[in-house]
Amino acid sequence: MSQRKIEIKVRLNRKEAEALNQRVRKSRLSREAYLRHLIDGAVPREAPPPDYYAMMRELYRIGNSLNQVAQKAHMLNVVDVQRYDAGVRQLEAAIKKITEAVILPQPMEQTGTPHSRGTLRGEDPPRNDESFNACSESGRRSVV
Repeated sequence: MSQRKIEIKVRLNRKEAEALNQRVRKSRLSREAYLRHLIDGAVPREAPPPDYYAMMRELYRIGNSLNQVAQKAHMLNVVDVQRYDAGVRQLEAAIKKITEAVILPQPMEQTGTPHSRGTLRGEDPPRNDESFNACSESGRRSVV
């Protein structure tokens, strides 16, 4: 039986629901899993393109072949161990970097504005007692 026994109902307007559903669809997670990632402080990434998994399988095959070659060369005493180990570390680092960039959720601190990040964590927006003036000193609106 699931350890999640607390149910929370949230009311959204149509625009908010469409935005949430669109992000959930792009991530290919369930709505619940998507929201849990947000609660944990991570923004799920969009699901990778289908060929991503084929490319990663190919990288793993290359790594496996490297290991087989290294074992054979090691038995014959003809391998430059330091050079091989550096190559394997480089391959593993590349796989890790690709996985982090494409699959793993992005920490919330790296997304959105400081105001939106604080709001997502339940913090009050920053106060500014100065009124906003959209006009320059000449009294004309800025085109910006």
